[in-house]
Amino acid sequence: MTEHEHKHVRVAVIGSGFGGLGAAVRLRREGITDFVVLERASDVGGTWRDNSYPGCACDVPSHLYSFSFAPNPDWPRTFSGQEHIRAYLEHVADVFRLRPHIRFDSEVKRMTWDPELLRWDIEIAGGTSQAFGSGGGSLSADVVVSATGPLSDPKIPEIPGLESFPGKVFHSARWDHDYDLTGKRVAMVGTGASAIQIVPAIQPKVAGLTLFQRTPPWVMPRVDRAISGAERWLHKQVPFTTQARRGLLWGIRELQVQAFTKHPNELGFVERLAKANMARAVKDPALRAKLTPDYRIGCKRILLSSEYYPALTRPNVDVVASGLREIRGNTLVAADGSEAEVDAVIFGTGFRVTDMPIAERVVGADGRTLAESWKDGMESLRGAAAAGFPNWMTIIGPNTGLGNSSMILMIESQLNYMADYLRQLDVLGGRAALDARPSAVHAWNRRVQDRMRRTVWNTGGCTSWYLDAGGRNTTIWPGTTSEFRRATRRVDLAEYEVLRAPAADSSADRAADSADRPEVTA
Repeated sequence: MTEHEHKHVRVAVIGSGFGGLGAAVRLRREGITDFVVLERASDVGGTWRDNSYPGCACDVPSHLYSFSFAPNPDWPRTFSGQEHIRAYLEHVADVFRLRPHIRFDSEVKRMTWDPELLRWDIEIAGGTSQAFGSGGGSLSADVVVSATGPLSDPKIPEIPGLESFPGKVFHSARWDHDYDLTGKRVAMVGTGASAIQIVPAIQPKVAGLTLFQRTPPWVMPRVDRAISGAERWLHKQVPFTTQARRGLLWGIRELQVQAFTKHPNELGFVERLAKANMARAVKDPALRAKLTPDYRIGCKRILLSSEYYPALTRPNVDVVASGLREIRGNTLVAADGSEAEVDAVIFGTGFRVTDMPIAERVVGADGRTLAESWKDGMESLRGAAAAGFPNWMTIIGPNTGLGNSSMILMIESQLNYMADYLRQLDVLGGRAALDARPSAVHAWNRRVQDRMRRTVWNTGGCTSWYLDAGGRNTTIWPGTTSEFRRATRRVDLAEYEVLRAPAADSSADRAADSADRPEVTA
């Protein structure tokens, strides 16, 4: 195959994190081998490849934060670190023989729906794989599964003077491991899930650490421990024990959901526990006042750390209870007027979740991008399909996020939906496509938003990354993972319009596509 020869596959998967690898495994288990995984980086792992900052770890227990079809009896800790999760994903790619399907260093620049040929034309920059050779160019696919994930593109706020800051600047998801923080004056901007892990990890080595805190988080202890050799031996020898452990972890979290979704006032007891946790570590009442949230616990994600509060009490740490307003040379100025001289600025300011950049690169049936279609807020059918974008599905789409459990559960539910979607296309036969009906999309989202009204995420009195620019929660699923699994078990064809290729062209197109398909073997 020449470098820019056109290639065609049945399914193109975008991304090789949990969602992309899970989709690839499911495709193979469905007997589909005519697919490619397009990955913009040089290895698998998604957010667990990109986030390698000091202290990076998961806040979901290890045995629940893994695929049900690929249990890992050998997790070293109850809450795994980034290196262990990344190694797990690499293991999945190897064990399920996915690497021949993956085209690395392949950034998708644009995906355009062809209404005549009923396929997606994909423009790619770069790329190497065993099956597709090297170089950029074009690719087409009958179906696109977008698994780029919401935690893939860092968000750095527009701060006046940032571009002229003479020191080092980077985001937590793009950690500069060549820059030595030892003895430096460092500013940490943000107090989210990444920041509360970074702060205790770097505090012992820096000369000074200034934490710019716009909103204090609720923090509970992280009860982490090493998993003993005996436990790991038992899980290997008796696989049912691994399943039982996972099931118990899942069940506890399912029972917690009602407090978040239906009875937020019941979370008052948890707030008292969180305040007691803070009081044990922070004796200074002035510092405690800065660190005490004024919103209902759970409105933002509850963070887990046993080291964060103790680190903030150290002499070389200063908590500024205000956001960063501007930068003047080496001086950072907070909204409250306080100033700090620093050598480096680390942003722990999250990701582009409600305005995912991939949406700007997807062009649908009417020539509009997905971003334009979602200008008033993201919405999709069952978290997967968007009206006007036939044969396009997203993994971890709108309103599929969780506030208290493992996203792997939601991903696997969406993989069930993807598998049935492809089966329905097979049943239809010939060249066909499914386009979500606008009425079905709107009906689904009305139900979701109606349920959202009384949840803690909408009534808790906070502003969070769950909310879009219009204040609508387009991120979180307002129910249990069991409910979502039932809702995505099967594709209801009544919710879709069936598209057919022009009869005169369909046989010729199928023959041309067949000739274009590369031979992909495991």
